[in-house]
Amino acid sequence: MRKQILVFHKAIAVNEPTKTNAEMIYQAILDNRIKTAKYNVFTFLPINLFEQFQRFANAYFLVLLILQLIPEISSLSWFTTIVPLVLVLAITAVKDATDDYVRIYSCSVDLYDSEYSAIKVINKSTPGSLRLQNEKWMNVRVGDVIKLENNQFVAADLLLLSSSEPYGLCYIETAELDGETNLKVRQALTVTSDLGDDVAKLADFNGEVICEPPNNKLDKFLGTLYWKDNKYPLDNEKMLLRGCVLRNTEWCFGLVIFAGLQTKLMQNCGRTKFKRTSIDKLMNTLVLWIFGFLICMGIILAIGNTIWEQKVGSNFWEYLQWKQLTINAVFSGFLTFWSYVIILNTVVPISLYVSVEVLRLGHSYFINWDRRMYYSRKDTTAEARTTTLNEELGQVEFIFSDKTGTLTQNIMVFNKCSINGKTYGEVYDDFGHKVDITEKTPCVDFSFNPLMDRKFRFHDSSLIEAIKLEEPLVQEFFRLLALCHTVMPEERNEGELVYQAQSPDEGALVTAARNFGFVFRSRTPETITLYEMGQAVTYQLLAILDFNNVRKRMSVIVRNPKGQLKLYSKGADTILFDRLDPSNEELMFTTSEHLNLLGATAIEDKLQEGVPETIACLTLANIKIWVLTGDKLETAMNIGYSCNMLRDDMNEVFIISGHTMLEVQQELRTAKERIMGPSKDKFSSGLDMEKTELYSSDSVFEETIIAEYALIINGHSLAHALEADLEQILVDVACLCKTVICCRVTPLQKALVVELIKRHKRAVTLAIGDGANDVSMIKTAHIGVGISGQEGMQAVLASDYSFAQFRYLQRLLLVHGRWSYHRMCNFLCYFFYKNFAFTLVHFWYGFLCGFSAQTVYDQWFITLFNIVYTSLPVLAMGLFDQDVNEQYSLRYPNLYRPGQLNQLFNKRKFFTCTLHGVCTSFILFFIPYGAFMTAVRDDGAHISDQQAFAVTIATSLVIVVSVQIGLDTNYWTAVNHFFIWGSLAVYFAILFAMHSDGIFTIFPNQFPFIGTARNSLNQKIVWLVILLTTVVCIIPMVAVRFIKADLYPTQTDKVRLLQQASRRQGPQEQNLRRVRRTSSRRSAYAFAHQQGYGELITSGKNMKVPTSSTSTYPLSSPARCTSLVKNSGVGETTNAAETNSTGFRRESDQNQEVTVEDLEAR
Repeated sequence: MRKQILVFHKAIAVNEPTKTNAEMIYQAILDNRIKTAKYNVFTFLPINLFEQFQRFANAYFLVLLILQLIPEISSLSWFTTIVPLVLVLAITAVKDATDDYVRIYSCSVDLYDSEYSAIKVINKSTPGSLRLQNEKWMNVRVGDVIKLENNQFVAADLLLLSSSEPYGLCYIETAELDGETNLKVRQALTVTSDLGDDVAKLADFNGEVICEPPNNKLDKFLGTLYWKDNKYPLDNEKMLLRGCVLRNTEWCFGLVIFAGLQTKLMQNCGRTKFKRTSIDKLMNTLVLWIFGFLICMGIILAIGNTIWEQKVGSNFWEYLQWKQLTINAVFSGFLTFWSYVIILNTVVPISLYVSVEVLRLGHSYFINWDRRMYYSRKDTTAEARTTTLNEELGQVEFIFSDKTGTLTQNIMVFNKCSINGKTYGEVYDDFGHKVDITEKTPCVDFSFNPLMDRKFRFHDSSLIEAIKLEEPLVQEFFRLLALCHTVMPEERNEGELVYQAQSPDEGALVTAARNFGFVFRSRTPETITLYEMGQAVTYQLLAILDFNNVRKRMSVIVRNPKGQLKLYSKGADTILFDRLDPSNEELMFTTSEHLNLLGATAIEDKLQEGVPETIACLTLANIKIWVLTGDKLETAMNIGYSCNMLRDDMNEVFIISGHTMLEVQQELRTAKERIMGPSKDKFSSGLDMEKTELYSSDSVFEETIIAEYALIINGHSLAHALEADLEQILVDVACLCKTVICCRVTPLQKALVVELIKRHKRAVTLAIGDGANDVSMIKTAHIGVGISGQEGMQAVLASDYSFAQFRYLQRLLLVHGRWSYHRMCNFLCYFFYKNFAFTLVHFWYGFLCGFSAQTVYDQWFITLFNIVYTSLPVLAMGLFDQDVNEQYSLRYPNLYRPGQLNQLFNKRKFFTCTLHGVCTSFILFFIPYGAFMTAVRDDGAHISDQQAFAVTIATSLVIVVSVQIGLDTNYWTAVNHFFIWGSLAVYFAILFAMHSDGIFTIFPNQFPFIGTARNSLNQKIVWLVILLTTVVCIIPMVAVRFIKADLYPTQTDKVRLLQQASRRQGPQEQNLRRVRRTSSRRSAYAFAHQQGYGELITSGKNMKVPTSSTSTYPLSSPARCTSLVKNSGVGETTNAAETNSTGFRRESDQNQEVTVEDLEAR
């Protein structure tokens, strides 16, 4: 394996003024600059044009423009193509540049990922002068020695050299990397920790580091430090990675190993990809088909021209002054082919792409302006950070969600407890009826305790009364919570305690004990000092039995001031109940005199508001939600139950935890066999048959399918399952399950899971997260959503959409997404219809004009039809139309289903609307043609001439497409009325103006047909022809839609009828029916813990030397300290005696009622 060697002959090689050009180039490569922008000043034009000309239509119109410059084949002016083409390219370029600028600006103002944030670097630029100077992140180089201070983000991947803590320890929070908010410990080498904060010694550091090349493995690092003729092994425990936050450590110094894009954080972030919607891709395909159709029409008309020239046209050659070269029927047909390619190019008008961009921009602003997605607590609005993916929000089938900070708030709350069989935490009225706790419910008064945490809230005053009555078990319960933990206290001011907990769970429990009068004040390697109801009590700490994944519990052994030995234990209910179960006779016999079950705690893992309801609603919309988290299996399962993703009534929950590929393969095969049973032949392709089934339902009130199976897989098993040999069976099993949870996954694995579904399933994916560890999957998914939460702004900067709360995802998809998809599909169907109707009139006319490439309409009508006459009505429909309102969109989530099945715009729908356009063009041409063959004016003169014929067809066309868009519009606004009637008025105004005497006087060559409109439209027969044409074009479509809606109504039709009925009957309560919640309450004690913290405490390595004794805070009524006196031997029977005094906690979400009586009943 190639290794990277970093040699430091001096403290900071990059600041050495005598360095060579090669060294300067090398250091420039290894700087800390991170580019989040797609473009710069020099690359914007070529890259943007390259991306835009990936659209076949843009390249197609460029070719047409070149053809129009050839006079022999062009019957239209070149400006009719170049102006719209340049307009499209310019508008799209401005939009892309704006998006990129916003991304750069957002990045630059973010304190975490800002290249302009200051960091202290040792500077030795002047000989004899050593100092720390503030430097921008972007200027940090590999080899720099930098100083970090408490609560500061780590700027690059650092080798920890020294810190303010004893033994070179420091504490970091890795939420940006793995989503965990618990503190982790890093320790410097002993030889470097002696450097301390002596800048001179640090500047003279001249070691040689040989380490692995940059990679994306967050939990591994291999390297060796060579210094002073010795070598020292380096591992991940000595590294501070970019994205971590220094906590509970005054300062530390680190040596930059990897910087910029080489850091492990950035190695886990995929490259910025150019995302295109499925409609974009379909439009490219359809444009190719239309181009082929255009070529076929051109060939047909060219052949017709060749035959006509040979049989008829040759008789007139001698009267035409053509060059000798052109007097050839085949060559005439060749030129005619290109002429018709130019004339018929409007089947795909360039204005289509301009209109699409305008619609997407409008839909993005609607998201930004939605007040119901505004989070007032943080003054955060929803933001559409891209304008190209709005309609795809209405087609999502898979959601991949992070847990920490996305589903939860990273806030643990002490909710309830049960002590000696009595439950505390519930509130009852004067009649003994249980009262729901709200924000207005009075809180317990903790004013008796000057060391209380003022943010702590508890509502059951009976627990305070029990404390004041000095009930022994209640006091012993809180004494356990105050002693059995690994929390580090920090007293910033006198009486101002701040707890640095390894997990939010421990912090919540210790804070609860603090408020109820048992204040954890300080610790040393040998002692723990509490303030019990105002009196200082010091316990001798004999041992800490630390938490790990096997034991799932933690215990401490202490000696109280009376000399009694106590063992306090807390842990998962399943583990502790095993030791209390009567079936465990040997353990019961050994410890029967010492066992005392104190009680249980209910810790509320604070879910974000509305998360269970949002997940239930999205599930009803047939959206599959997968949770991808770096947390442990038990924690992930608890959140699954809290969110109702896991349920007790599921047939089975499969846990894949194999350590080898064979084990994982066998577990997946077993799961598949258990799910499919005897009907395995029906699922040979992992339920891909869903895509081919027509969407139909007999009842609009059908809401969901009951969950049957769930799949839970951990990170090391997922690594094997993602191999090529197993990925197909993983997809099959996962897609057969209602819920999928992947735990202990790395950021890269999150992206690989998303990529796996994109590759194997024809589905739109959405990834949502709030931390840097989610960036990779956000960039990989079709749609990336960032939550501006507690873990910085990295996810938001990489996302396509952002907001503050997970619950807003429901409105983003079911309202904005569904409306955007509905509007875009209706827009495209109508646009293709009207342009086929407009363009193919030339095709029919070709058979009657000798295939001469003569246009039916005049040139100005061709230029203005898509730009002026019909542009605004279709834009109004695409911007404001609603099939049903937002209340019904949320009330009936299954209305989202057509988007997932691509029902509103697909190849079949395209053929239908184009066939409609072809038929309309046929009627538009032949009804006026047949009527004018024998028609005469009121004065008896013949009415038929080419210009009068053109005016009649053009007027009929404008009226027909205006009536058609009126039929296609479901939701009428003042804007729709104004644009439709206004467009008709503008058409007639321009028509009469172009045929007026005044404009002929100014531009005689451009407007030669004086009075044609006036002479034609003052004839009754012309208006009768227009009326007949309009009726014949519109009535069949009206009849078809009426019959279809009456005999074969869609769910949208049914809901629309309900909406109309409710309007007639007045407003009614419309609430989404809640899904019955039967989730289990699972214990998840300290699942965010890591092993080894207890050893650090007892070793004394993390302790500072105390400078003074802790002072006491006398209370008005000192309480006597009472504890359970139990004698316990400590030694070989540690595990048995570990359950002497036992407490455990349970976890629930904010909406779920938590009861603990069933535990006591056991």
